[in-house]
Amino acid sequence: MKLFSVFLKKKLYIHLAIAIAVTFFILSGTSRYLELYTRHKEVYVVPDFYGKDADGVINDFGKRFRFIIIDSIYVKGAESGTVLQQDPYPGSKVKEGRNVYLVTVAKMPEHVPMPNLRNLSLRQALVLLESSGLIPNTITVKEHFARNAVVDQLLDGIVIEPGTLIFKGSLIDLMVGDGGSVHRVAIPSLLGKKRKEAISLLLNASLNLGEEFYPDGYDTSHARVFKTEPNLITQRLILPGSKVNLYFRSELKFDFAELERVYQTDSTKIDSIFYHETFVPENDVILEEDIDAEDDF
Repeated sequence: MKLFSVFLKKKLYIHLAIAIAVTFFILSGTSRYLELYTRHKEVYVVPDFYGKDADGVINDFGKRFRFIIIDSIYVKGAESGTVLQQDPYPGSKVKEGRNVYLVTVAKMPEHVPMPNLRNLSLRQALVLLESSGLIPNTITVKEHFARNAVVDQLLDGIVIEPGTLIFKGSLIDLMVGDGGSVHRVAIPSLLGKKRKEAISLLLNASLNLGEEFYPDGYDTSHARVFKTEPNLITQRLILPGSKVNLYFRSELKFDFAELERVYQTDSTKIDSIFYHETFVPENDVILEEDIDAEDDF
């Protein structure tokens, strides 16, 4: 009986050892399979595809990533078929076979219906144009009883009717009423403003963008208005539809906080000295073309 009991115990241990071994091999095999299936530790850094031809990107990296083009957007001046946006972003670490979503530049701009701007206030018309994907271009004043109301809308000098399909991003000219009398409008405070905001302020004031000058080099990301023509201090009121020239300086090279302080001080004086002649920030340099431009004032 004792011998039989020992035999049973040995058999139990053997079965237990076999079960443990089988379990170990199953877990080891499963882990190895998952590593191969998920490509464990095999990651790639996503390159920057911006501006590159989408077909070329897919051809060069198609074995590593799975590319999906989710949209195409028309961008004026950009080469069609190039990558505009990507997800994941450049520098992201992903596994092989990861979906990479691309937005490319469309070959032709999207068409949008021309909204009806007639009889809207200028401010309302500008907001509606922007929400429609269209760009306000120039504003002209016409004799009409409703001041600052849109009398007509034009594309390339031709009246365009509401509902007409036009390219998204088209430049729309607006004709607004003068209220039946000659009046003048104030030049908005543009000093220190970036280009997009400055243009928006001009349009909302029934004024147009004139020439642009960048003595520090063309860099719209840091450029801000430091001078206008007509001068903000000496000629505050001008006819609606007039053009205002903008002079930009880089905020990296020009002290706009000091300019604003000087402007606020000078604007309270009747015999104010031109701010662009009195203020030169420390360690700043006046370019020769700046002096020539100032002499024209």
